[in-house]
Formats: sequence, structure tokens, C-alpha cells
Amino acid sequence: MTRLLSGVILGAAALAAIFYLPPIGVRLLACLVAALAAHEYLTILHRDGKPPMIWPVLLLVVATCWWMSAAAHGDLLLLLLVMLAWSAVEVLWRGLTVERAAAHFLAPWYIGMPLGMLAAVHAAGGRMATLLLIATVVVSDSAQYYTGRMFGRRPLAPTISPKKTIEGAIGGVVFAMAFLMIVGGRLFPDAALISLALIGLAVVVLGICGDLFESRLKRIAGVKDSSSLIPGHGGVLDRIDALLFATPALYLYVVGYL
Repeated sequence: MTRLLSGVILGAAALAAIFYLPPIGVRLLACLVAALAAHEYLTILHRDGKPPMIWPVLLLVVATCWWMSAAAHGDLLLLLLVMLAWSAVEVLWRGLTVERAAAHFLAPWYIGMPLGMLAAVHAAGGRMATLLLIATVVVSDSAQYYTGRMFGRRPLAPTISPKKTIEGAIGGVVFAMAFLMIVGGRLFPDAALISLALIGLAVVVLGICGDLFESRLKRIAGVKDSSSLIPGHGGVLDRIDALLFATPALYLYVVGYL
């Protein structure tokens, strides 16, 4: 009951944000979600000990999200140089290993950039384009679950997520591609059917990769959820793991189409 209630509240809040927030509000919300998800990501990374000073990494994640959601982007090279400089500080002066510093360097690209792209899709493609992306990921997840339960026999990634099956992944691809082709055809009436099919395939496959990526992070850290922030659902990162990988595909399509 708790899971269902929190899911309904979360879904209603997401729909309200998509339909009623102005673009600046969506950008600010994306930055807030990015900060929460990045904090969970860094907590997972340092589960084996006391986390170092992480606020500079959180600021870089938020800055990347804000930069990517802008209509006119600033200089990406400057942002990259700032990230590299902080990585050097972490390794040379703060004593972090190269692996830990590299994991911190990944945070703005893994979390900040796709959430900024999501806000940019809302600004460029409108509410329906944003809803199309989220709905496609939801359809894919649901189809994977139900087709996996009905027909699943062969594990997809047994060492990472034992419950995922190849049959479930195929079901997610088929149903989500069909959904995006039908709904996307109405949203982008001049788009070729083959292009919608390919973008649907990319969104689903990348979404599965995003899900497995976060599952791998949690398995390495020995935790079940990224946090307990959302009752019955885990953390923010648990809810957006597939979306983080899937968003760039539709972003590039929307930017190219419009």
C-alpha cells in the first residue's frame, strides 16, 4: 500500500510539473533532482568509508544540468576544464585514488547532463515530448516485467540483476517501440516511421543499460536501494536510472527534428 500510494503521489507530482511549471521552473526542478540523485550516487560510491568533501561535485552536477537545459549553451570546454581541475585537486591534494576521482568526474555527465537534456526537451518539444519520453520508459519497464514473468527463461545479466531476462528485454523493446511509433507519429507527423522505430529502439536499449548500470553500482556497494527517500521505491536515483541513459537519445532527435 505504501509503495502504491507513494507511486501515485510521485506520478501526480511529475505530471503537474510537466504540464504546469514554466520552463524556468522545470529547469530548477531538474537541478534539484540532479542534486538529490548525485548525493545518492556519491553516497553509494563511498559506502565503504567516510565520504570526502562532496559539495564541489554536487555543484558541478547542478551547473552541468543548468548549462545543458539552457536554450543557448555556454562553452562546454570551460565546464570540462573545471571538472578536470577538480579531479586533479582530489588526486594530488586530497589524496583520493584515481578511480574515486574518475567516479566523481563521471557524476556531472551521468546525472547532470541528461537531466538538463530532459528540461531542454520540455523547452524545445513541449509538454507532450517530455511526457512521450517518460511514458516510453514506463511502458518499457512494465513490458519487461510482465513479459519476463510470463515468458522469461534466460537471464539477461545474472551477475548484475538476476530477475531480468532476455525475453523480458525483448518484450520491452517491442511494446515500447510500438508505443513510441504510434504516439510519436502524432507528435511528429512529418517524421519517417523508420526514424521513430530507431529512436524507440535507442530509448529502450539505453534505458535497460541505465537500469543495469545503477544495479551494478548498488551491487558493488552492497546496498538494495540508492536511499530510502521515497517510501517503497528507494531513492531518486532508483526512479530515474533508466531515464538518465534514455534521455539523450530523444533529446538529439527533438533537437534535430525541430
